[in-house]
Amino acid sequence: MANSKARRAENNLEKESSIAECIDMPSCPVTTAIDVIGGKWKVIILYQLRGKTLRFGELKRSIPRITQKMLTHQLRELEADKLITRHVYAEVPPKVEYTSTELAEKLNPALDLLCEWGGEYRKAHQD
Repeated sequence: MANSKARRAENNLEKESSIAECIDMPSCPVTTAIDVIGGKWKVIILYQLRGKTLRFGELKRSIPRITQKMLTHQLRELEADKLITRHVYAEVPPKVEYTSTELAEKLNPALDLLCEWGGEYRKAHQD
């Protein structure tokens, strides 16, 4: 019993140590993820693009509080980070469609969990 408590305490210290190292390290996977998808709009954009292709106007309507300038900026960053693809059709007026990449689709389970947690949080704070 004493051995298992000692092992657990040792494991907890190792975890805390690795978490502290991760926060300070630029190569930490959590830091990388937050750098890429952090901010107010990127996760929402990725959530809207899950499994579908949307035009700019459709995205704008699905996220009414985002400005056109901010949507454009966020889409450019997501494209540069290879999380979405942008397809421009040669027609007048120009038609542009956005689709999430395979890499972005790997975020879907995390997006599902965030959505579920957000619902639970809202319920808990309705009073």
